[in-house]
Amino acid sequence: MMETLVDDFGRRIRYVRLSVTDRCDFRCVYCMSEEMTFLPRDEVLSLEEIALLARAFVELGVEKIRLTGGEPLVRRDIGKLVDEIGALEGLKDFSMTTNGAGLARHAAQLKAAGMSRLNISLDSLDPERFKALTRTGDLNKVIAGIRAAREEGFRIKLNAVVLKGRNDHEVVPLVEFARQEGLDISFIEEMPLGQVSDHGRDETFCSSDDVQARIETRYPLIPTLEDSLGPARYFRMADSESRVGFISPHSHNFCSTCNRVRVTVEGRLLLCLGNEHSLDLRDIMRRYPGDIEPLKAAIIDAMHLKPERHHFTTDGDVQIVRFMNMTGG
Repeated sequence: MMETLVDDFGRRIRYVRLSVTDRCDFRCVYCMSEEMTFLPRDEVLSLEEIALLARAFVELGVEKIRLTGGEPLVRRDIGKLVDEIGALEGLKDFSMTTNGAGLARHAAQLKAAGMSRLNISLDSLDPERFKALTRTGDLNKVIAGIRAAREEGFRIKLNAVVLKGRNDHEVVPLVEFARQEGLDISFIEEMPLGQVSDHGRDETFCSSDDVQARIETRYPLIPTLEDSLGPARYFRMADSESRVGFISPHSHNFCSTCNRVRVTVEGRLLLCLGNEHSLDLRDIMRRYPGDIEPLKAAIIDAMHLKPERHHFTTDGDVQIVRFMNMTGG
């Protein structure tokens, strides 16, 4: 009988997000500091260690793995890791979150390795505003990446972080773009992780309810009962196959049904996005190289650390000092 991961509140863990790098070719204003200092190479998990982690989680009943960063596609030899994880027996859903800039080069290889879904960040359709929000990004490369991935047959969901006064007026145009391209789209409330100097989070916070109201001035939204194994609440539109989702850690927290954990690129098992409860899995893997049993035992024991809920606030008080690129978006 396969072992399963269950926390002290009866929630079964079926979904893990594995960060493969803290590095990124963008510097999004809500994700990291413009002068970000990245981890030394010896503190970063090797590809072999990440693959061992993935196997351990699948053997413990995890059905869904998402690779995150940073930007996963800047990790050298990422294709080898994707091939290895994609071959794991028992893995039902294998995906990646990416900024899309490298997809024109990598989409075919990812699809061939068994990856079926991509989440692609897209916060603006205006090239100048896109560059301001990402600090370095080229919108044309991202659009080209989206279309290359669509040609390969990926199911694609766009992710847009909405900041009041920065891009909130683009909510409806982003929905229209998703409809035209045959894609899903999720709107995300900004996560209060790390100290950003670009804006005050209490001033730029835009709730999912506000975003939904804006969309419904143009497109009435019909609730769905679909289970994505993730935190989004999904809606449909009567005249489109595209879905609209909302990820609302502040206004509609999803803690009661939380079924996921994260592993950072330095091997910290994060039991909650909004708490610092964690376990150093890198230390265990380096004390017992290649041995999966101590790793699985540590993961099982760590479930007792998973808290009942997060305590995010929007009042500008940063409670979690790690940046999103260090967490694994």
